[in-house]
Amino acid sequence: MNYIKLLNAAFEKFYFDDRLNPTHISLYMALFQEWNSNRFLREFYVNRRDLMRASKIGSKSTYHRCIRDLDGWNYLIYCPSNNPYKGSKIKMSPLGISRERISGHYDPELEHLYF
Repeated sequence: MNYIKLLNAAFEKFYFDDRLNPTHISLYMALFQEWNSNRFLREFYVNRRDLMRASKIGSKSTYHRCIRDLDGWNYLIYCPSNNPYKGSKIKMSPLGISRERISGHYDPELEHLYF
């Protein structure tokens, strides 16, 4: 998956979405980095403490509000976990990436990104 295309698509979506504030964007970018570290897998697990530190969020309530907002606005799918050893499951939405190549043909390489 092309890191630059995904990142540019995210920033373009941020630009036009007036619901977002800097905390949402900071959290999304921390999640994006985790997604990249997990080689853009369909789903991966995250630790709230690590994400709060990476996104510079100091309040659990702010973290939970922002991640629920991002889930509700279709930036990702958030599946909370009460197990501190496993973490919460995240499915990132590949923003602005089509399932088809420019030629209009289906691209099976992108199939693993969609949920």
